[in-house]
Amino acid sequence: MEGPGEQLFSPPSRMKRCPDCQQWKPETEFPRNKNYRDGRHPYCKPCHNARGKESKQRLYGGSRHYHLMRRYGIGADEVDTLVAAQGGMCAICGKRNPEHVDHDHATGVVRGILCFNCNGGLGQFRDSTDALRAAAVYLEQRASEVVALRELAVRRAGELGTTSV
Repeated sequence: MEGPGEQLFSPPSRMKRCPDCQQWKPETEFPRNKNYRDGRHPYCKPCHNARGKESKQRLYGGSRHYHLMRRYGIGADEVDTLVAAQGGMCAICGKRNPEHVDHDHATGVVRGILCFNCNGGLGQFRDSTDALRAAAVYLEQRASEVVALRELAVRRAGELGTTSV
């Protein structure tokens, strides 16, 4: 029975109350989780995300450290140490302030810290030293051909009276 000024709140169906923010929200505002009876996580998405962020900060000192530990087994301090040991430069091209961890995909062992382009390049060649050597040979062999083609184009442009190639 309701007393004076009191109302019992009966939420509409398919609504759920978040224990953090104390708000009733549509169940679609809660992440899916089949471990719970209703198939939804107890906390709404914003509260769920805030809790995850707080946990990463509290337990690991931040998202970067958390992901480095999870993916490569090294923390942000160890990455900084590796970068310093490399003179603050990419281990391949020498670009300053590399940020990408290079690792052997077969063993998971960290090899060094590279810039975005060098790390991506190794990945495109699937860490194959044979493929990288073949690419270097290809570039070296084609260099003289490219110069010859450019000279031919300039000569033909001059013969035709055009100035741009």
